[in-house]
Formats: sequence, structure tokens, C-alpha cells
Amino acid sequence: MNVISGTVSKAVMTVNEKEFRTELRYRMSLAVARAMLEEGAITEEEYSEIDTILLQKHRPILGTLLAGKPLQ
Repeated sequence: MNVISGTVSKAVMTVNEKEFRTELRYRMSLAVARAMLEEGAITEEEYSEIDTILLQKHRPILGTLLAGKPLQ
């Protein structure tokens, strides 16, 4: 009899208050840019440039990983 476990492994990462605030500021800023993109106020290229600038400014840990862009 084959049994499939319902348990899922999750990676857990703890962040301190400063890292949390950095991540929050980056994501909030990017959400504004995304809304502008969806409304047609900016282009995909401009959105990508904004994302790069925000990554360099805020230097979020998770945001950097999810963006797939290296920090310079």
C-alpha cells in the first residue's frame, strides 16, 4: 500500500526588526511602481529600472532573491 504524507517541508528564516523594515519598505515602494505599471503610467522597462534602484537603495534580503537581480 502506497501512502503519501500530507506533511510539507518549509524553509524558515528569521529576520530581525531592521531586516523586516527594510523588506517592508522595498515591497511597499515596489507595489506603488507595480500599480503605476498596471495603470499604464510607466513602461515595463521603467518598472525594471525602478526595481533595480529600489533594490540598491533598500538592499532587502528576500526581495533580492525574488527579483533575480544581483546587487551592485
